[in-house]
Amino acid sequence: MVSRRKPRQYPRTARLNQLLREILADELEQIDDDRLEFLSIVSIDVDSDLHRAVVYFDSLQGSEGDDVVLEALDEHRKRLRQAVGRQARIKRVPELVFRPDPAVREGSHIEEILAELGPITEVEVPDVYRERDAEPVVDAPLSSMRPSPVPPAAEPPSAPRPGLDPSPDDSPDDEPAGDAS
Repeated sequence: MVSRRKPRQYPRTARLNQLLREILADELEQIDDDRLEFLSIVSIDVDSDLHRAVVYFDSLQGSEGDDVVLEALDEHRKRLRQAVGRQARIKRVPELVFRPDPAVREGSHIEEILAELGPITEVEVPDVYRERDAEPVVDAPLSSMRPSPVPPAAEPPSAPRPGLDPSPDDSPDDEPAGDAS
């Protein structure tokens, strides 16, 4: 039996991750809790069996505020699962597990390290490149590098199409051969 559904462009779990992210972000906006004020859902990883969904978040409070944010999310976990159950058409509503996003934290750490290093003022060039660059390269003038204009192509001679062009012995003055009265 051939399926007539349109093929999906990405796997089911990726679609479900995006759907849950949208649902939870909308629901978190409606919750009136100061601890969740500057919270953003970065990504969600739903298990293929739908038993668990890991929700990665970040907040402006940084790693110092993670404990407070996790406490607030635990208090609102039931409401968030109910919102997923109402809005998503899935067999089973996964258990929500909240974790701070490690990628955002690592990116912040790398930015701090780069800020400590300061701007790079001098770059050491390896000897291999110095030898190659030691000889100056003479550049051709820019005008010689421009492509010359291409002359327009000559039109090929048109071949007579059968049945449309009159033959040399058919002239408009001649009467048809069958009309001799």
